[in-house]
Amino acid sequence: KQDHLRDFMGKKERGELLSQRISRLGDNLLKKTQLSVTKDGFVHFGDTVMLLSPDNKSSVENYPGLTLAINMDESCIYSLGTLKAPCGVSAIKSVEPVGRNTFCILSVDGAAEGEPVKFGQNFGLGTTGGFSDQMFYLASEHKSFLRFAKKSFLQQVYLTDKLSYLTCWQAVFCDPQMRMEYEGFPVPANSKIIITHRHTNRGLAVPRNFC
Repeated sequence: KQDHLRDFMGKKERGELLSQRISRLGDNLLKKTQLSVTKDGFVHFGDTVMLLSPDNKSSVENYPGLTLAINMDESCIYSLGTLKAPCGVSAIKSVEPVGRNTFCILSVDGAAEGEPVKFGQNFGLGTTGGFSDQMFYLASEHKSFLRFAKKSFLQQVYLTDKLSYLTCWQAVFCDPQMRMEYEGFPVPANSKIIITHRHTNRGLAVPRNFC
């Protein structure tokens, strides 16, 4: 009994108890985050944003839609209450900006922080998940026999701790007839756009039948 008690007290002091891990993970992922406020009406490199998939069948006031978020699983709990790559993502019915569903727009081709993001320009989407000592990047790759989204069986989207060609995304204008006209122009903030994966040319989407 004394050995068990010493082991328990040691884990408690180190913050390794399961209850402490869950509490630490929740505190960080649900930590309130301040979104960037645009001064010129455009989205910029370095901005903190949420990726919102609106519901076309109802107004934004009645049902604002779904936001892209970190998907918590058992591996996070057993890794001392921190995130571990690769990490899954999902969509949640919340538009309150917290560590779990906010992302930073990152430059991947030398663009300076503060410059407007342009249609057709590569960028990365990074998140800390509310933690201060790590950054994870939204990534995707071609669907294969062993690699696909669990529920939809579509192309998988996940978070990784390494920047590569798999973590490059682009903003595309919604209207296909006007797409070429807007190529190279700054992306307006709070506007409907299509986010496309640069390597696979697939759009980021949420299958509504799994929500």
